[in-house]
Amino acid sequence: MLQFDLLQTDVATASYPGTHARRGRLTLNHGVVETPIFMPVGTYGTVKGVTPQSLEDMGAQIILGNTFHLWMRPGLDVVTQFGGLHAFEKWPRPILTDSGGFQVWSLGAMRKISEEGVRFSSPVNGDKLFLTPEISMQIQTTLNSDIVMQFDECTPYISVEPKTKGQLTTEHEARSSMALSLRWAERCRTEFARLHNPNALFGIVQGGMFEHLRQESLEQLVAMDFPGYAVGGVSVGEPKDEMLRIMAHTPHRLPAHKPRYLMGVGTPEDLVEGVAQGVDMFDCVMPTRNARNGTLFTRFGDLKIRNARHKADPQPLDATCTCYACAGKSGVAWAEGGRDGFSRAYLHHLDRCGEMLGPMLASIHNLHYFLNLMREVREALDAGGFGAFRGRFRGERARGV
Repeated sequence: MLQFDLLQTDVATASYPGTHARRGRLTLNHGVVETPIFMPVGTYGTVKGVTPQSLEDMGAQIILGNTFHLWMRPGLDVVTQFGGLHAFEKWPRPILTDSGGFQVWSLGAMRKISEEGVRFSSPVNGDKLFLTPEISMQIQTTLNSDIVMQFDECTPYISVEPKTKGQLTTEHEARSSMALSLRWAERCRTEFARLHNPNALFGIVQGGMFEHLRQESLEQLVAMDFPGYAVGGVSVGEPKDEMLRIMAHTPHRLPAHKPRYLMGVGTPEDLVEGVAQGVDMFDCVMPTRNARNGTLFTRFGDLKIRNARHKADPQPLDATCTCYACAGKSGVAWAEGGRDGFSRAYLHHLDRCGEMLGPMLASIHNLHYFLNLMREVREALDAGGFGAFRGRFRGERARGV
């Protein structure tokens, strides 16, 4: 089940002058998601270092799981015992699962792509495996994810073909990859229907850095009438200006009455600009991955907690933040008189000592920042003030911590 409602008077045009921004509500089998939304990534059935209760407390509405990795471990037999991923990982709200296409792409020389699917050696135990559009649909049906992604081939920015390896992917290579993904999309749609999966299947627009190929992919996917659409094949090594060019071209050309998802993106700036280009849904490992490497996102720029200048700093990571790391149990921001959070000095100490609490608190903060940013975006859209918010956001982020 999927229902998408645009909370605007005219769904055919942008309600926010100068942008393609939208405000929506997505109803799925396990709950309602207010859009635009950021979705924390839980590859192995967990968002690294963060409990499901913490995710709920910080306002997470939907999280991700990964078909490829969950197929490897713990395996479908285990997930089946629990009736799906929700009960297995104790997350009651919606889940989106990636198809496994990106992970197969990242295996490089370990995989062999054909019309039928992808043969590869398991990175876990070396077993010879075969993943097809049909098998991806079967795995995701077992996982019972609310949003299922089609199995696609992620078009690389740098070619991996023997004759052009190391060079920019050519238009011919991008077209061939896009066409394969379209054929796989039709196979996914057929298998999804055969399985009587009650959830929602999204198609994925490919085409590399070629706008006319993106348009061809988009048009053929729209003709297949998927419940929602994603833009894939970005943030795969291309320069930022190339990503922004595709982000400006593709999302707003997708059907206005269906949700639009930009896969694997990105920084806070990318999210706000993505909203301006008509994107409804985002995901990225950046909040938790950067947290584990000592980089924290704040309203006033990025903070490197490993820097020596934080050794004795009594301030929280962000004086305006109400996450547990910054505000403690009180939930009162430091700037408003709260003094219950953890200091930069303490987080610096934890990082230097390799204590696991350090990346846990950092992950809580970064995820809270991303989720709160999207909440502020939604509030600005509701109030008709997205343009002013966008300018204020840029100014605050450029100020520096």
